Order: sequence, then structure tokens, then C-alpha cells
Amino acid sequence: MLCSPIRSSYSAVPSAVLPRHRIASSNKYNPKGSQPLHEEHRVHAPVAVSDLVRCHACPVQFYRDRHHSRTEPDRYAVCKQLSYHLGETLDADMIWQEVTTVRPDIDPELRGFLASCVAACRAGAWQPAIEADVPVRSEKLGIFGMVDRLGSGDRLSVVRSGTAPVTGVYTSDRLRVAAYALCLEEMLGHAVSGGYVEYIPSGMARFCIPQPRDRRMLLRALGTAHRIMEGEVPQKPLNAPCLRCEYHAWCTEGSRGKKLSDLM
Repeated sequence: MLCSPIRSSYSAVPSAVLPRHRIASSNKYNPKGSQPLHEEHRVHAPVAVSDLVRCHACPVQFYRDRHHSRTEPDRYAVCKQLSYHLGETLDADMIWQEVTTVRPDIDPELRGFLASCVAACRAGAWQPAIEADVPVRSEKLGIFGMVDRLGSGDRLSVVRSGTAPVTGVYTSDRLRVAAYALCLEEMLGHAVSGGYVEYIPSGMARFCIPQPRDRRMLLRALGTAHRIMEGEVPQKPLNAPCLRCEYHAWCTEGSRGKKLSDLM
């Protein structure tokens, strides 16, 4: 059996290679001149799908991440490498060797996590990917990202390192599928009904058909990202995922209503 390519795609497609996106919004005053800056002249850098997810969960995360680099989670590194072998015989020893090649500093205890993921995935039926780590974009929306796996019939799959919910897929994953489907539709020139979310630790792949509410969620997140990129300081939303956020120290209980700059 040929070994699949060893790679890691946690980082997004460089925005420098993508065209800037024209924004449709109300007229704004141009601080560099005396004339209003009309929407047809305003541009924004493309926004990564991963950043849309952060803006939806909590815009403070996106605001902070713009000034701090993020490291790839260990569990994601394991699940990502395993995903290259879905649809073929899973060899835990070989996959672990690949994981440690990609991430020499990974915690050896994750070898047990890999074993449990392999056991879960062996119980399911998986389609092999025709392509992996496929860069996608929408020039219309000004978004870009990378589809983890693309199968026959333009079957897109998103690899996740968490366990599956009781039913369906998580809201953040619905947003991911909606964004990637819109990108593929624009690139391929035909409709893409949805995509699979592959919860590797559970050994499950669930199909998600984006609904209008998911696309509205995407557009709201995109608007939030644009405002932050223009200099707006975001406020913590009511249902922010504070307990599992690395920036919790900047958003303590009772800080709602203050500027983030006051906390930094």
C-alpha cells in the first residue's frame, strides 16, 4: 500500500494570492479625502472560512487572533493525518509514524487517542478522496478556505477532531459546509447540495445540507469580520464560549459593555 502524502493543512490559503473583495454597504466618509467613499470603491481582504467560524462563535476571538498566531491542536493533527487513509486499510503504526514526522513534538500519549480513532473508523464505510486539501474560494463573497477531502461527484468532506453530536452536526460545522459549498458552486459552475462532516473520534460521517439560516449566519459573520478589519473593537456576545476560550482572561464575567481595549 502506498503511503499517502504527509501534510498538514491547518493554516489557511495565503490571502495574498486571492483578489480583494468589493463590499456592498452604505456610503462611508473617506478620512483621506473630502468625498464620500462609495461601496463600489471599497475593498476588503478575503476572509478565511476558519475566521468566519470564529466571528460567529465570538468576534473577540477573531479580533485577538488577528494579532496572535494559533497553533494546530494535537488532536486535530492526529485526526487530520488519519483522514488521508480513509477508504483504505487503516494501519495505526504507519499513521502514527506520519503524525510524528509532521509533528515531532506531539505528546506521545496521543498514540492511544489515535488507536481509538482507528478502531472507530474501521467500523464505518468510507469513500476514498480523489483530492485532499483542496483550496477553494468565492470571489463574489470574498472568502476562501481549504476543503479537507473531495470525493467523486464533488463530494466535499470536512474533517473534525471532536466527537459527533447526538444527532446532526454542530452549528459551526453547518457554517463550514455552507461556506465551502458556496465556494465550490462558484468554482465549478453548478450547485453543490452540501457536504459531509467527518467526526473522526466517533467514526461517523454525517451529511449536511445548508439551509437559508446557515447562509444568513455566514453573511452576518462575514459582516462582523469586515467591521473588525476596519478597526471596530468587538463586544463579547451573550452566549460566547468563554469557558473553553484561551482569551477568557480578557473577557471576565461582568465585562460586558466595556471596550476590549479597556481589558488589554
